[in-house]
Amino acid sequence: MVRIKAFRGLRPKKELASRIASPPYDVVNSNEARILVKIEPYSFLHIVKSEVDLPPETDLYDPAVYKKAAENLQEFRKNKLVQDKEPVMYIYRQVMNGRSQTGLIAVQHIDDYLEGKVKIHELTREDKEQDRIKHIDIVNAHTGPVFYTYPEDHNIDAIINDYISKDPEYDYKSQDGVRHTLWLLDDQTIIGKLIDNFEKIDHVYVADGHHRSKASVMVGKMRRDANKNHTGNEEYNWFLAVFFPANQLKIIDYNRVVKDLNGLSKEKFFSKLQNVFKIREIRSSNFAKPTKEHEFAMYLVDKWYKLTLKKGLVDLSDPIKSLDSALLTDLVLTPILGIKDIRKDDRIDFVGGNRGMEALEGRVNAGEMTIAFALYPISIEQLMDVADSNALMPPKTTWFEPKLQSGLFIHSLED
Repeated sequence: MVRIKAFRGLRPKKELASRIASPPYDVVNSNEARILVKIEPYSFLHIVKSEVDLPPETDLYDPAVYKKAAENLQEFRKNKLVQDKEPVMYIYRQVMNGRSQTGLIAVQHIDDYLEGKVKIHELTREDKEQDRIKHIDIVNAHTGPVFYTYPEDHNIDAIINDYISKDPEYDYKSQDGVRHTLWLLDDQTIIGKLIDNFEKIDHVYVADGHHRSKASVMVGKMRRDANKNHTGNEEYNWFLAVFFPANQLKIIDYNRVVKDLNGLSKEKFFSKLQNVFKIREIRSSNFAKPTKEHEFAMYLVDKWYKLTLKKGLVDLSDPIKSLDSALLTDLVLTPILGIKDIRKDDRIDFVGGNRGMEALEGRVNAGEMTIAFALYPISIEQLMDVADSNALMPPKTTWFEPKLQSGLFIHSLED
């Protein structure tokens, strides 16, 4: 049983929605965010990347960053945001390159997470957890949702599809060409039906937002423990979430770039690589992108190569070890390039497939990195299978597009 409820959402004034909505905090870096807020002064990046309003040398985890985020949210509340008078839900549709996904925005009970009704597929990092805990606690709000998926449910689909025949509250295109449409769902009868239908779902799956979900739960627990008059009705018992049916989602590739060849010459590196892959030179990035599982593209010294896994080297029936992200780590990154922990080693970085193969070329050609690897994306079914088996995927395996914009809906803990 998954517990959701309506909430008094904090959101942009209708005429300001497209100006306030911003990329999520973990999609742009500080320098990119500073440029974006100069272009759009109303951007919600002032809250989710509040270092833009502090000196450039400020550490991202400095207490001043969280304090500034809280101050900025209060400023936005004065003349840019409104709060719904009664508890509501929202329906959020995104359309990108002709493909749409439509989800329900509500708040979920933290006990769902504590009781194992939330399925995860990757580990969190303590420093990132603490960052999100401080942000939620000091800002006193969930400023970004946890992105969930669940097995498609025809009853939920029917309710949502019927409701979106109404006029939306917001409807605009963001700078990246994605169309965002938001409906205000204030019909209490329909809200009740959705709550009832979600109670029939055994589990939901974190698609994106492992740190946000865990941090939200930790803040809720902290406040429970500190509140001698805790009743269970407080807003800290709930956190912001968006639920999309699995059949509407698409995972794209999440690629790797590495700073050096671990002291190896190009020839020695190729010699080791040939033990596990068939290697073929490719004319350009236009033909290099992997087209199936266990096929990789590699960029090194101005050339693209197709890497095809040799047969018999790996037990491909293992749902974890057979993932391409695991194969690359186990066969190349660790034994050949000496990267022991891809979550912590600063010699490796990750590039979302939305940036294209050209982004991998650019990182290498600029001299910032030496070698790049492009992977074939996993399926949503693989993600759910791994989570159902209580196993974990290698870090940085999934990249979802389009990304949810920040600032369109906020769950205030002051309510």
